[in-house]
Order: sequence, then structure tokens, then C-alpha cells
Amino acid sequence: MAVFHQLRVADVQRLTDDSAAITFEVPDDLREEFAFRPGEALTLRRTLDGEEHRRTYSICAPAGARPRIGVREIPGGLFSSWLVRDLEPGQRVEVARPSGSFRADPATPGRHLCIAAGSGITPMLSIAASVLTNPGSSVTLLYGNRETTSVMFAEELGDLKDLHGPRLDLVHVLSREPRDVELFSGRLDADRLRRLLPLKVDVAALDHVWLCGPLGLISDAREVLAELGVEPAKVHFELFFVDEPPPVLRHPDRVVEGVTSEVTVVLDGRTTTTPVPRTHTLLDSAQSTRSDLPFACKGGVCGTCRAQVRAGEVDMVRNYALEPHEVDEGFVLTCQSFPVSPEVTVDFDA
Repeated sequence: MAVFHQLRVADVQRLTDDSAAITFEVPDDLREEFAFRPGEALTLRRTLDGEEHRRTYSICAPAGARPRIGVREIPGGLFSSWLVRDLEPGQRVEVARPSGSFRADPATPGRHLCIAAGSGITPMLSIAASVLTNPGSSVTLLYGNRETTSVMFAEELGDLKDLHGPRLDLVHVLSREPRDVELFSGRLDADRLRRLLPLKVDVAALDHVWLCGPLGLISDAREVLAELGVEPAKVHFELFFVDEPPPVLRHPDRVVEGVTSEVTVVLDGRTTTTPVPRTHTLLDSAQSTRSDLPFACKGGVCGTCRAQVRAGEVDMVRNYALEPHEVDEGFVLTCQSFPVSPEVTVDFDA
């Protein structure tokens, strides 16, 4: 169950014309709860006209620092426009404790490759700054943007490079602005990655690869990394979180209108059973009786609503958050899963 706390905004830093970094002040009694690992994210909650809305944003601060998120405005975005344009120091925001499986361990030395685009730099900044505190670690960071003026955290990245020298190889790739080196001009797509990676990293020696950006970048990078022989277990990825959930994909032939399933939900040791229409997701339907169910993006991206199917069959129509081994073990994203069998049991405590 997600517990939200009213955190005071300590600072709002304008990064570009459409982005900002927001730092939260954590009181002493919550410091342990809000201690985070690099790569984790914060879920924010806001209630408008009686309706609750949640969004998840990656933490961009190094481990041990005050939690800070990077936000790029989505035109007309319910959350992002408010955070970037209107939020001021001193205001309070409802924030849940850090979460997410996209996280690095600075204590273990390693060779890291980070590939990001746009606001996908936010968790990468946290990961790079944190792992580089270990003298046995190195980072190669490939960062794609449209142009120089759209680069988030440009100065911080430069300072990080100055601080760690050869242990951080920072490469900016711009799609709408010519660079002196042709390889650094254009989209950070599969073709460019095929040419760029062998020049910048010893792929065989990599311990971890971190990917964050839009779906196209993630798909291209995973394809190229597989071609180069990088083990899938070493590749960790996280998609953008957008203000509006992507359209839900359905398989109409799997659903009979009006038919329901008895869905049992296990959360915090408490079991609740309710009839659920097979045209509705497990999350949306079960929330009518269990308002404490965890969720954030409702788009199959963040993984907050992850649960394990203990009995019955469900149809998960979209998954950008779970690893293949998790799916094999019966885990689903309840925001993207529809009941298929007459009875279904999902365990959020698993």
C-alpha cells in the first residue's frame, strides 16, 4: 500500500524552457523511509475536482542526497505543467516513498553503459553520479536530444565529467543540430548505435547497461545490444512516464460483454473478493472495493501495480515494466490485465 507524505518543496531549478528539477525537503523522522537507491522513482499524488491523480518521476539526485526529480512538461499535462510552471519553494506535495526495480548498487564496482534520450537522463544522472563514487567503476553515457537548448542537466553532466575525468565518457548526440563529428549528429537509433557502441565501449566487458527513453530508443538499443552479444540479464530499461496513459490495447475476441469473474485480491495480508467485468482491468475494477491498491501510471510502464497471479487466467495486453522471468513466474501488471477465467486470485504481497 502506497503511503503518501506531505513534503515541502525545497527548490525548483529551471533546466530548459520546458523542464525543471524539483528538490524535496525530508523531515528527520522520514529520512530512512525516503532513502533511495540510484535509479528509483517517486510517485506524486494530486487531487483535482475530487479525483485522485498520480504520476511517477525518476529521482535525479545521487544516493544520500535529498530526493530530487527531473520533469519535462507535456503540453497540457495535468501534472507536468503544474510542476514545471507553477510549483514554488515552500509549497507541499504529496509524495510516496521511493520505489522501482530500475536501480544500481554503487557499492559494487563495475563498468556501466547508460543510453538515454530527453528526460530519460533523470535516472541516469542519479546512477552515474552514484556509481562513480566507487573508484572501481566507470560509466559511458550516450545522451540523445534534439538540440543543445533541450539538454536537461547540461551543466551538471559537464561538472560530473570534470570531476571523474576518464572514468566518465559523456557523448551528446543531437538530432536537429549539426555536430563536428557526423556520428554525433542525428537520432540515437539502431543504425547509429551499431556504429557508435563498438567505438566507445568494450561491450564484452560491460557489467550493466541502463536504458531510459521512449519506446523506439529502448527497442533499438536492446536489439543492437543483443546483436553485440550482451546478456539480457545485464540490460535494465525504463520507459518515459507521460502525463496521459497510452491507449489500452484490447483483444475483443477474448471478452464476452456482461460476463464477470470473481477476482480475489491479496494486499497487506488482507484478502478481498469482488465480481469484476471482463471488460475492465483488474486494477480499475478492484479499486471499487480496495482503494489502497498501489498504482501510478496505469499505462503498463512503471510497474507499481505489479502482482502475481496465484490462480486463474488473465490477459495482460501491455507490458513495458516486467522482466521476462517475472512474467514466467506469473507476475502481471494489473492495470493492463483483464480477467479471463471464472475465478482469479492476484497477490500484491508476492
